[in-house]
Amino acid sequence: MYYFAYASNLNKKQMQERCPSAKPISVVTLSHYRLVFVGWSRKWRGGYANIQPFRGEKVIGAVYEVSEEDMKKLDRYEDCPATYNRLNVILNDDLGRRIDAVAYIRAVRAEPTPPSKEYLAVIEQGCRDWGIL
Repeated sequence: MYYFAYASNLNKKQMQERCPSAKPISVVTLSHYRLVFVGWSRKWRGGYANIQPFRGEKVIGAVYEVSEEDMKKLDRYEDCPATYNRLNVILNDDLGRRIDAVAYIRAVRAEPTPPSKEYLAVIEQGCRDWGIL
């Protein structure tokens, strides 16, 4: 199965620690969504990333091939289903190919909250890992 990473799991080191058997595949685009930071993360001491439907916007991220066991690990890390739910999404890679994947989306509404510098640094490193920045 394919997993769409759009925040700290873009960071290949973090993803390797969480799901050692996950295989990085490619940079992808999720159309008609936008990236937002909401709620409060005790771990990161600030808002955490979420995707929201928004016509005309897009979220650049990455796709990993993961096992069902990996998804169970990610469910625990993402506090699914209490904080996040799994969402089936349709992605497009750089060649325009369609990829069906699973992403995590916030389970309950939360107010916009700025992310911490530490959280942003992990996300930015992930973007560098994938050549997005």
